[in-house]
Amino acid sequence: MKKEKARQIAKEVLEQVGGKDNVSKVLHCQTRLRFNLKDESVVVDEKIEEIKGVLGIVRAGGQIQIVVGPEVKDVYSELCDLANFENKDVDPVAKQKEKITFKSIGNGILDAISGCMGPAIPAIVASAFFKMLVAILGPDLLNVIQEGNDLYTLLTFVGDAAFYFFPVIVGYTSAKKFNLNPVLGILMGAILIHPTFVGLIGKPFTVYGIPCNVQSYASSIVPIILSNWIMSYVARFFDRVVPGAIRSVFSPAFTIAVMLPIALCVFGPAGAFIGKYVVGGLFSLEGVAGFIGIGLIAALYPVLVMTGMHMVLITALFQVFSTKGFDGFAAVAVSVSSFSIMGVGIGAFFRLKNKEQKALALSYGITAIVAGTSEPTIYGICTKYKKPFIGLLAGGFIGGAYAGLTGVIDATLVPSSNVFAALCFLGKSQANVVNGIIACVIAFVSTALLVYFFGFDKNEKDIQA
Repeated sequence: MKKEKARQIAKEVLEQVGGKDNVSKVLHCQTRLRFNLKDESVVVDEKIEEIKGVLGIVRAGGQIQIVVGPEVKDVYSELCDLANFENKDVDPVAKQKEKITFKSIGNGILDAISGCMGPAIPAIVASAFFKMLVAILGPDLLNVIQEGNDLYTLLTFVGDAAFYFFPVIVGYTSAKKFNLNPVLGILMGAILIHPTFVGLIGKPFTVYGIPCNVQSYASSIVPIILSNWIMSYVARFFDRVVPGAIRSVFSPAFTIAVMLPIALCVFGPAGAFIGKYVVGGLFSLEGVAGFIGIGLIAALYPVLVMTGMHMVLITALFQVFSTKGFDGFAAVAVSVSSFSIMGVGIGAFFRLKNKEQKALALSYGITAIVAGTSEPTIYGICTKYKKPFIGLLAGGFIGGAYAGLTGVIDATLVPSSNVFAALCFLGKSQANVVNGIIACVIAFVSTALLVYFFGFDKNEKDIQA
C-alpha cells in the first residue's frame, strides 16, 4: 500500500476512535487494527465503515477491531508515527485460539463464503441476465426466438458461462480472500474443469499413483475454495524455503505439484461423496418424517446449491421420474424452495434503504423469479448479511411443511428453478395443483416477511435511511 494512502486511513481511523488520548493500546494481527480504548462509546461503527480502505469493524474480546486487510501493517506503522505509539509486532492475543462455538464456526464459514463469492457476483449477475433473456424471449414464454436460432444459442452459452467456469472465477476471488497469488487460484480452477480431466469421468485414473475418482466440478465452489485455502499455506511455505533467485519459477510449480493430489483426490471427490450420502439421507425421510421431511428438504436445498450438491439431488430426481413418472417428495420440496429464494430478494428490496443495495436486491429477486438463478440472491444477500439466510431456511420449511400437511404428493415434472416451478403440480388432482401453488406462495411470502422484519441487524448501515 502506498504511504500516502496508508497514512490517510490511519489519520481517519485515529480520529474516529477518539484520538490518541482515548487509546490505551493498539496492536495489529494479520488483517485488523486492534484497539483497547478508554471509552468505546465514542466509536460510531458506521463512521468507521465509511472510511475508504476500511473493510469493516468488529467488537470482540474487549477490543475495537478495524478490518483493513493484508496491508494492515502499513496502516499500523503510519498510525504509530502519527500518534507516537510504540510500534510493536503482531498482537499476541490474536495468535491465541478463539473459543470455538457453533456460532463462531457458522460465522466463519459464512464469512469465508461471502469473501470468496461477493467479488464474483458481477459475473454471476451478468450471466444470469442472459439466462433471464432466454427465459423471457424463448419458447417457454414469449416464443420470440426458437431453440437452435443463433441468438438463442448466443444468449444460452453466455448465460451458462459464469456458472460453467465457476471454479475459475472463484479460483481468483478465493485466492484474494486467502492472500494467495490470484494466478495460482485461477490455474487450480482451470485444472478442475480441464476437458482432458473431465473426459476421464468413469475411467480409472491416478495422481502420483493415488486413485482419483474423477468428477465434474463445473458450477461447483467447495473444491476450489478448500483447495485454495490449503494452497495459501503451501505457497507461503515454499516462498520461505525456496531461494530468492529461483523462487519465481520453482515456488509456484512446487505449490501446484503438492496440491494436485489434495485437490483432485481429496477435496473434489469428497464433495461428491458427501453429496451422495446427504441426498440419500434426505430421500430416506420420505415416509418416515411426514410433512417435516418435505419441509426439511425445502429448507436445506439452498445449502445444497451453495455446495454444488444440488446436482446430485436433481440427477436422482431424473432417475425417479424415468421409472415412476412422478415424485411426491423431493421434487415438491425443490419447487417450494425456489419460491423461498425469490422471497429473499423481494423482502430485502423493501427493507434496504441504501439505493445501490436496494437496486441490487430487486435485480436478484427478478433474476430468481424469471431466470431461476439463485446464486446472486444467496451470495449477494444471504451470506453477505447472514440473517436473511435464516429467513430463507425458515420460509422454505414453512412452505414445504404446508405442502406435506395438505397432501401435495405429486409433481409430474422435474421442477424448474424459476416461477414456472409451480407448473410441476399440473396433471394430477385439482387439490394437488391448488395446494402446490399455495405452498409456493407461502414459501415466497413467509420468506419475504421474515427477511423484511428479522433479516438485518438494526445497526446495519444499509438499512439506515
